[in-house]
Amino acid sequence: MFVGDSLSLNQWQSLNCMLHSALSPNTSSYTLVRYGTLSTFTFTEYNVSISFSRNAYLVDLDKCNSARVLRLNSVGSGSLWETSDVLIFNTWHWWLHSGRKQVWDFVEDGEKVIKDMDRLAAYKIALSTWAKWVEAKVDTNKTRVFFQGVSPDHINATEWLQPDGDGCVGQVKPLKGSTYIGGRHPAQVILKKVLSRMRKKVHLLDITTLSQLRVDGHPSIYVNTAHKYADCAHWCLGGVPDTWNQLLYAALFPQ
Repeated sequence: MFVGDSLSLNQWQSLNCMLHSALSPNTSSYTLVRYGTLSTFTFTEYNVSISFSRNAYLVDLDKCNSARVLRLNSVGSGSLWETSDVLIFNTWHWWLHSGRKQVWDFVEDGEKVIKDMDRLAAYKIALSTWAKWVEAKVDTNKTRVFFQGVSPDHINATEWLQPDGDGCVGQVKPLKGSTYIGGRHPAQVILKKVLSRMRKKVHLLDITTLSQLRVDGHPSIYVNTAHKYADCAHWCLGGVPDTWNQLLYAALFPQ
């Protein structure tokens, strides 16, 4: 089961496509079922199901007296996840959204309820809450737990020394080398610190640097026919998420 935001959806879609391509052209032994925020693709012939549970923050986002409250200390959806054989978590994409794209009115941290707070600080608290949930609720002898590293965007071309560039628009080649000029992603630094303090084993699917180098891997202006904006956050299918899934396969079935 993949748990997270639309970047988790990217990887889930990619994996389903890769597995589907391995089926016989004449087979129809698969189903797709959507129920609320849960989507499940099942290969019935093999009794294998791959689910995507949409939860952009991993912690709870609730309505309280018509106000939307982001509860940094609560993981209410966990019962849906904990019985899976493999869990792949992800969160980051929505943490910096503000204005009309911000989906909460208040942030709850312990007994404090405030209008807003430093987003990286909130992200760290939420990850720590998720880590405590894993420690308390997931039997890692039965369930393998992964965390997808932070998926970067390519909105600011100054990060790769193209100050006149329009983000990912017009990019047709990966950046050269193995080091991203813009440096380490701050959210990835926080994620690694949280994971390092956990007692239970969580495998980091460390895709951040390799994805940072793929400035060419986004839908860009081709995300829709109107060309009103360039999508420099999500990834083309097939493409970068296929590489993430190859790494996931290598981690699941080491040689």
